[in-house]
Amino acid sequence: MTTLTIRNVDETHVERLRQRAVRNNRSLQAELRQLIAETAERPTTEELLALVDKIAAMTPKVPQTDSVELLRQTREER
Repeated sequence: MTTLTIRNVDETHVERLRQRAVRNNRSLQAELRQLIAETAERPTTEELLALVDKIAAMTPKVPQTDSVELLRQTREER
């Protein structure tokens, strides 16, 4: 395991992280390790775009609807 030292962190951010740790029944260090792990495992934008292309290629003859249009339709129906 590697040890990290982070300096000059805004105290308001630290306090919010402490509160989050309490809510999750973890120490501040455990909460920070969890956040780092979750962030490191998130797919990159490039990986997400590649997945979108892969999914779209599964139905090449089906026209793809722009998600913005789908969101507008959903809002209008409310």
